[in-house]
Amino acid sequence: MAAALALLSASGQVEFSGASDSVIEITPELSTGVDKIYVVYNTQGVSMTYTATTDEAVIWKCYDLNNSRYPEEIDVSRVGSTTSLILDGSWSGRGFIIEEGVKMFKFWVVNYADYFLNVNYMSFNIDCSLMTISSDGQGAAIPYARAYSDNKYVLDREIKLSYNTLVWDGSTWLEQAVDTSFVSLEQIVIETPLCNTAFQLSGDRFLEHWNKGLAKSIYYRTSAVDCRTTATLIDDDNTGSNTGTGSDDDGDDGNQSDGNVFRGSAPLNIVFTVAPTDAAVSSVWEMSEDMEFLTAVDPIGYNEELDYTFNSTGTFYIRCKVENTDRSCEAYSEVYTVTVGESEMTLNASIPNAFSPGTTPEVNDVWKVPTVKSMVEFHCWIYNRWGQLVYEFTDPDGGWDGTCNGKLVDTGVYYFVITALGSDGVSYKRHGDISILRFGRDYGGTTSDSQGGIGGDGE
Repeated sequence: MAAALALLSASGQVEFSGASDSVIEITPELSTGVDKIYVVYNTQGVSMTYTATTDEAVIWKCYDLNNSRYPEEIDVSRVGSTTSLILDGSWSGRGFIIEEGVKMFKFWVVNYADYFLNVNYMSFNIDCSLMTISSDGQGAAIPYARAYSDNKYVLDREIKLSYNTLVWDGSTWLEQAVDTSFVSLEQIVIETPLCNTAFQLSGDRFLEHWNKGLAKSIYYRTSAVDCRTTATLIDDDNTGSNTGTGSDDDGDDGNQSDGNVFRGSAPLNIVFTVAPTDAAVSSVWEMSEDMEFLTAVDPIGYNEELDYTFNSTGTFYIRCKVENTDRSCEAYSEVYTVTVGESEMTLNASIPNAFSPGTTPEVNDVWKVPTVKSMVEFHCWIYNRWGQLVYEFTDPDGGWDGTCNGKLVDTGVYYFVITALGSDGVSYKRHGDISILRFGRDYGGTTSDSQGGIGGDGE
C-alpha cells in the first residue's frame, strides 16, 4: 500500500494562475515526504487549481511549520471537477495535501517575497583559517516541512560566491578560481583565501531564473599564510641525493632518507627549503628534541633556505614557521625527523695492515680506516720508521695512497696515529703499523700472503 500511494501521489498536479512571474517547480528528495515545492515570486492574488481525474471526492488540507503533524481540512472553490484556492498573505509558507480517494498529493508553496534576496554591502569576520562573510540585507534560509511529522528541511537557494585562492601543485603555489554556493546568506563560511582576491556574490537561483539576479563584490587583501617545505640530503660531493620524499643510501656512511625521516652519521648535511604563500613575510626554522615542540625550541635559520649540518648525536625535529606582517597569522610546515647515530671507530683484525700502492691492477692500493662514523673531528698522521711525517688527512672517509709529496714511498713498515672526536663527545686515539709491499712495478697479484691484523689498536 505504501508503494502504491507513493506512485499515485506523484501523479497529482497543481496549476497556478495570476502570478507575475513563472512559478518554479522543484522535486525534492523522496525522503522528505513532499512531492513538489512551488516557488512563487509573490503569492498575493495567485490562484492554485487542481482538476480531479476520478469521480472521487477531492479534499484539501493545509499545515504550517508549527503544525505539520496535524494538517487541517480547508474550504476551496469547486466548479465541477476543478477545485481552487486563491492565495494571499495568510497562506504564505504553507504545506498542502490534496486527497482524491486513495490518491494523495503533498506539496509546499513558498512565497519568495517573504525571503527576497537583497544585499546592500558585504563584510568579513576573519581569522587565520576561516572567514565568515556577512551582509547587510536579506537572504534567510527557506524552510519547509513534511506533513504528519515534525521533520523540517531547508530549500537550497544556491547563493553563489566566487573568489581566488592559492593551491599547492606539488612544486609551487598557483592561483585558482573557486566557485561555491550556499543555502542562505546565514551560512557563508569558507577557508580564508591565501591571496588577494575580489569576492563576487550572486544569485540566488530563483532570482536568476526570473532574470532578476543580484551581484555584489568586495575586495579582500589576504592576511592568512601557509607554506610547503622540502629537505635534501647532501652527499659528500655536495650534491643532493634525495629530497626527503623517498629513500637513499649514501654509500659507506649509510646516510638515508625516507619521506620526512633522515638517518645518518655526523656530520650530516641537509638543505631545507620553504615555499610560503603571499602574505608570509618571515620564515623561521625551528629545531627541538621534543617531537611536539613544547619545550626547548631553538631558531636555527631565518631564510627560505636553510643549509644545516648536524654534528651532535641524537634525534632532532625540524619545522618552519611563517608569519604575516603583523604576526597575527602563522603557519607551521610538516616536521622532519633527523637522527644522528653514535660515533664509532673500528680497526678490525680482518682488515689487512699491508697494501700495495702503485700496482696493476689497482687493488689494495689505498689504506683506509674501515669503520668511522659520526666524527666531528678527525686527524690521521702517517710516519716512517725514523718518525718523519710522510702523509696526513682529516677526512674520515679518506685514506693514504702510499705517496709522500706526490711520489710513491719505499716498501717497508710505516706507522699511523689517529685522534678523533665523535658527535656524542667520545674521544678516540688509535695507532698501529702499516706495511707497504711491492713485488714489481706491474705486479698484478694480491697481498694476501702478507695480510695480518692492524697492530696497536687501542688508546
